Amino acid sequence: MAFTSSLFCPMQLSPNPILPKLHRRKTPGVPAAIPPLSTATDVSVVGNPFDSTTLAVIGGSSVAALAAVLSLADPERRRQMQAEEVGGGDKEVVKEYFNNDGFQRWRRIYGETDDVNKVQLDIRVGHSKTVENVMKMLTDEGSLKGVTVCDAGCGTGSLSIPLAKEGALVTASDISAAMVAEAEKKAREELLKGKDELSPGLVMPKFEVSDLESLSGKYDTVVCLDVLIHYPQSKADAMIAHLASLAENRLILSFAPKTFYYSLLKRIGELFPGPSKATRAYLHAEADVERALQKVGWRIRKRGLTTTQFYFANLVEAVRA
Repeated sequence: MAFTSSLFCPMQLSPNPILPKLHRRKTPGVPAAIPPLSTATDVSVVGNPFDSTTLAVIGGSSVAALAAVLSLADPERRRQMQAEEVGGGDKEVVKEYFNNDGFQRWRRIYGETDDVNKVQLDIRVGHSKTVENVMKMLTDEGSLKGVTVCDAGCGTGSLSIPLAKEGALVTASDISAAMVAEAEKKAREELLKGKDELSPGLVMPKFEVSDLESLSGKYDTVVCLDVLIHYPQSKADAMIAHLASLAENRLILSFAPKTFYYSLLKRIGELFPGPSKATRAYLHAEADVERALQKVGWRIRKRGLTTTQFYFANLVEAVRA
């Protein structure tokens, strides 16, 4: 993926990046699509972005109608039913989802196979850009050989493996045992390459099943990508503080941005939960994340925004103030 170096000019970017504009398709009779935001509706299950299940762009004259439709939706009830089925709250829902249907879906998205639809491919591109930008952040500071890194919420190893290839000492974790098993499998395939031993200077990442709250230890760098979407702001503050307590020098976070535009897209998307159940999603204002970091003595040094049609993520690098 092409790296956008302008994302990482220290403190020079606007705190409110210009948001992508919606454009109407010129094809007669085919409405432009609003890209849903969040796994709350699991946009990854959408096949054709312009099929009958896609929501058309709502014009300014339709605001009243939109408000009426939104008032009739009850996504909270769906979430409550999910929690009741697995016997817990958001964490249990996330764990259940990513150990079952969600694992199969996101393994394809994070993989390299062709068995993905257009939306899934777009999300793959967006996530890959975020990983690439993180690697650029880290390697710009020098060699990663021997640097300890905690990859909190590692998924299938999309960041852990590149870090290990650079010589970092990686401890990676995920709440999903299925994700961790897949990450271990991929790491062995990519790092061993059919050999019995690793190349000199490389160390196999240490993978473990764990939620963020249970992580411990000290690391030069802690990275947590696309995980805060599962935490409301009230819990995200404590989670950011906990992750910061694990980091000696640097903390890198990515999160779904909370703006009026993205909040509206998320709310509209909740009207169309798709054929399978997914997880609740929370958006976070960059100002709230920055405030949480400042409370524990950290400051944002670099920041950026990764956007594709169906993937949106703020990326911040924090250091001790």
